[in-house]
Amino acid sequence: MGAGHSHPLYRATSSPVHALPPHCKIAAVFCFVLAVVATPREALWAFALYALLLAGVAAAARVPAGFLLRRLLVEVPFVAFALLLPFVVPGPRVTVLGLHLGQEGLWGAWNILAKGTLGVAASVLLAATTELRALLLGLQRLRLPSLLVQIAAFMLRYGEVVTDEMRRMRIARESRGFTARGVRHWGVLAKSAGALFIRSYERGERVHLAMVSRGYTGTMPVIQEVTATGAQWARAAALPLAALAVTLTAWAAHP
Repeated sequence: MGAGHSHPLYRATSSPVHALPPHCKIAAVFCFVLAVVATPREALWAFALYALLLAGVAAAARVPAGFLLRRLLVEVPFVAFALLLPFVVPGPRVTVLGLHLGQEGLWGAWNILAKGTLGVAASVLLAATTELRALLLGLQRLRLPSLLVQIAAFMLRYGEVVTDEMRRMRIARESRGFTARGVRHWGVLAKSAGALFIRSYERGERVHLAMVSRGYTGTMPVIQEVTATGAQWARAAALPLAALAVTLTAWAAHP
């Protein structure tokens, strides 16, 4: 579990949120997302309160708004899908800016955008306040299946290796005068992707043999035991408990 590489999402600073044990933060984010997903889509005020709760966490964690907004761009493909719903979902139509849109499609688009954005924002805050190695230790502490934790650890550790391999292959192509300019070059790129897959597979076999030769038996040793006090659990539970109160209120007021 030694994947100690830094990543662009993490902000190394000192804050009460950074100081919380990783498994406390993972559990808090998971429960927060469950509360958001369980909220009726018509309760617009509830989603505004969720956003305020996340803004409070970001302020406590000293995560700038610009940093958070830039990382939210990862959900752009889902935004594009949501924007199509008002045009394709059948049902009663309404006119908005001269466009005839389906009411159910509008509600569906809002549901995806609101809940998806809040979930991504919570995940970005988790990544911004927790190192990759700590995240893996937290998942291990929460008794996630060991095999899944190992897969995640290897993915994080060797993702940069595969990316560097892709960079070297691109430089090799360009040094031979190749530059992808259109559809006619897709065949070369497809062959490069196939070669990258084979190289990654062979590297994985070599890594596995090296691990077996060093005594690997299917489980990774626990290098550092992560523990949490009751006070730390209480601080981490503040966010999901507040979200749960909003969810229950929203359902109570839902017609």
